[in-house]
Amino acid sequence: MFPKLDPILHSELRLAVMSILAGADEADFTYLKKQTGATSGNLSVQIDKLTTAGYITVEKGFKGKMPRTTCKITLAGQNAFSSYVEALKEFLSAGNVR
Repeated sequence: MFPKLDPILHSELRLAVMSILAGADEADFTYLKKQTGATSGNLSVQIDKLTTAGYITVEKGFKGKMPRTTCKITLAGQNAFSSYVEALKEFLSAGNVR
């Protein structure tokens, strides 16, 4: 039987955001937008979903006079991401059994 995949992370854009944040201490909105190729509106919606799930935190501030939104992965987000990766490995290894 296959493990259940977390529906929050089973979205291309949310998974991309979590992958970036898992490898970095933090990332700002502009960086995430550039790396994912997402529109501002779509990225905002997906960040809200990850925040609501408790997987990331969002801090709004300023860098000089420019507004800056910074995202950080939470411990719950790290655990969920690790579990998701392990579940995918199980799916992949099941295909190699003959």
